[in-house]
Amino acid sequence: MKSCRLLFLLMFVAQGGTAAELYVDPAGADGNPGTLGQPLATLHRARDVARTIRDQSVDIYLRGGTHYLGDTLKLESIDSGTEQRPVKWQPYPGESPVLSGGSQLQLSWKPFDGQILQVAVPPDFNTDQLFVNGQRLPMARYPNFDSTAQYFNGVAADCISPTRAGRWGDPTGGFFHAMHNSHWGDMHYRITGSDSEGGIRYEGGWQNNRKSMPHAEHRFVENIFEELDAPGEWFHDSKLHRLYLFPPLGVDMRKAHVEAVQLEQLIVFRGDQKTPVHHITLHGLTLTHTARTFMKNREPLLRSDWTTWRGGAVMFDGAEDCDVVGCTIQQVGSNGIFVNGYNRRIKISQTQVREAGASSISFVGNPQALRSPLYNYHQKNKLHQMDRKAGPKTDDYPRDCTVVDCLLTRNGRFEKQTAGVNLCMAAGITVQHCSIYDVPRAGINICDGAFGGHLIEYCDVFDTVKETGDHGSFNSWGRDRFWHPQREETEKWLAQFPEMYRWDAVETTVLRNNRWRCDRGWDIDLDDGSSNYHIYNNLCLSGGIKLREGYERIVENNVLVNNTFHPHVWYRSNGTSFRNNIVFAPYAPAGMKVGNYGSQIDGNFFHQDEAELRPAEELQRLTQADLRSKVGDALFVKPAVADYRVKKESPARQGGFANFEMSGFGVQSERLRAIVRTPVLPGSPEELEIINEGWGQSKVLSPHKRSMKTRWQGALVKNVQTEGEKSAAGLAEVRGVMVLEVAAGSFAQQIGLEPGDVVLKVGQPVADVRLFLAAVERGLDGSVTVWRNQRVQTLEIK
Repeated sequence: MKSCRLLFLLMFVAQGGTAAELYVDPAGADGNPGTLGQPLATLHRARDVARTIRDQSVDIYLRGGTHYLGDTLKLESIDSGTEQRPVKWQPYPGESPVLSGGSQLQLSWKPFDGQILQVAVPPDFNTDQLFVNGQRLPMARYPNFDSTAQYFNGVAADCISPTRAGRWGDPTGGFFHAMHNSHWGDMHYRITGSDSEGGIRYEGGWQNNRKSMPHAEHRFVENIFEELDAPGEWFHDSKLHRLYLFPPLGVDMRKAHVEAVQLEQLIVFRGDQKTPVHHITLHGLTLTHTARTFMKNREPLLRSDWTTWRGGAVMFDGAEDCDVVGCTIQQVGSNGIFVNGYNRRIKISQTQVREAGASSISFVGNPQALRSPLYNYHQKNKLHQMDRKAGPKTDDYPRDCTVVDCLLTRNGRFEKQTAGVNLCMAAGITVQHCSIYDVPRAGINICDGAFGGHLIEYCDVFDTVKETGDHGSFNSWGRDRFWHPQREETEKWLAQFPEMYRWDAVETTVLRNNRWRCDRGWDIDLDDGSSNYHIYNNLCLSGGIKLREGYERIVENNVLVNNTFHPHVWYRSNGTSFRNNIVFAPYAPAGMKVGNYGSQIDGNFFHQDEAELRPAEELQRLTQADLRSKVGDALFVKPAVADYRVKKESPARQGGFANFEMSGFGVQSERLRAIVRTPVLPGSPEELEIINEGWGQSKVLSPHKRSMKTRWQGALVKNVQTEGEKSAAGLAEVRGVMVLEVAAGSFAQQIGLEPGDVVLKVGQPVADVRLFLAAVERGLDGSVTVWRNQRVQTLEIK
């Protein structure tokens, strides 16, 4: 019987001409031949049937409705097409199929207590997300869900206090979430029980590669039965096999559509370098409902601040020439699309990813592809043991892939160390015409210099860094082989091997023709060691450009509206250029030394409305360069509509600035342009609201009023005064006393102070120079606590 059915099927597909056609309908049957009139029921059966088709393209049409997968759809090398005969998964014309990793629940709710309902569920029922009428509901939590709250949709300092935890019968299985103490991401913990003092026991916190204590205030708990007290909250009792729900306002649960999430991943392309999956396209599909995976997020991504879980709603692992086109990925629990290890020419286009629990799209290679890799900020290579060959060791990383014309919004619903697009251990990735906004951290993030060659152009990135801190709309690191936590060691190595910074960052990464806006950090932020960058023709609307230590950064012909250039703790002889840019304020250096700027900081234009043209003495005093730089009115074309091209008679053009297009940023397809939004414009009422909320440029540019600088026992000290100084030192707060100079043989040197230290305690916390002087006046017996090389150190003093 089976052989007759298969023969019938093969006869059917053979009649398909240039493309065989298969049809899948949730109301179909897997015993059917897969015709339009007799469709298959599951994508898995359609995959298996497609494997039997040879010498033809295969078009797999999904009928409208929700396709509950039941199990992850795995596409292997055997499922591949060819360039001439690809395999395409797509909707039936005019219909909108949805691929779901959940299941629909048929429930008979009964009253439990007050407005709370209950229902028995099977013993094997397990879910961490519940959707009612398409809306994701929060687990029972404290504090209650608040869509307007900045952190985690609501936080409370007392969420695990003994007083609070004393109300809970058995919190085992609950979760404790907190921001990093410096807001460099977040951490998550699974509650394992109660302790003898009325508190809780928990495990976790591995989700950040720069470990810290949980933030004291920005924290919350969930999945606690006793916290089930607000509309929309729910709790699953896995011991009693009961589901409890406080119904959302206005919802009749007798008629409601209830779905529970089951799968971690929906579609996985699984091959390898020898036998890759290739020439398969996902076109026009909607994918939704995957489980949260924040407790699996524990693999450090080299020496970046990140950890990761390798997976997503769609995952490419060993694929070539595969496409995701015109799809929508929404309300998934972790990453939207994850491109893992060896992959070539993966193209993601005209696709929307929204409400992802982690990153929207992530490209991550394997550390085995690197030479002398390290995995933590404080780990150090030894020069004599280092592999000194340039470039990758293997091909086990994504290369020559593209993200183009994509709308990426509201990622990081559960995990905050995330991005719209994240690149790590990858090469030649193009991110083009993407709109990325409303995200907790960076819009685009690059974890390392390995292996460069990325092109980021015509993107519109804004409303970023909404929950984390000390980042930018674009954020990168370069803690590669050459990088050492102590900058002096790096400088010694580079004196011996001048091309060392290119051993991993072998190809230049280009940022051009983008529009950036970050009101809670920098528009473009090249952090520790980021090297071999060319940044030009960018319109920066709020946060300016920051360059921390690194080599060969060419920054030219950018417009930095209402902000400026932020050089932080540079190496000597670093080959960096900052030229022909327009800035709106004097540079904002932090931790810089005279002589580190080099001669390539020049030809810039400091814009001031209606100012007469003159030499930029303010810039020259800072850099001992900028000899050709000028101050004056740039004569912008239409700044009210963010057209910062300059007129023909502009003195900025005479100095070397060249106009570039101020339009065409972000998505281009008609479908996405109909729903995209654009950034707040400088000078608009909306920008004033941002500044009044305590963000915006008043926070980035204006120093605190306390700027005391004094000499004490051979040391020159000052208050930590700005966000830039906080970032340069790696501090959690703008507080403490920064040591600028220490004279040889002085008492300050004898007790162990070094330039760059930040004094945090002298017996008690010292927030500024005034408190520091008062503390040392009382005596120094005991210890002084300093922040050095981004670690707390204690100087014992007698």
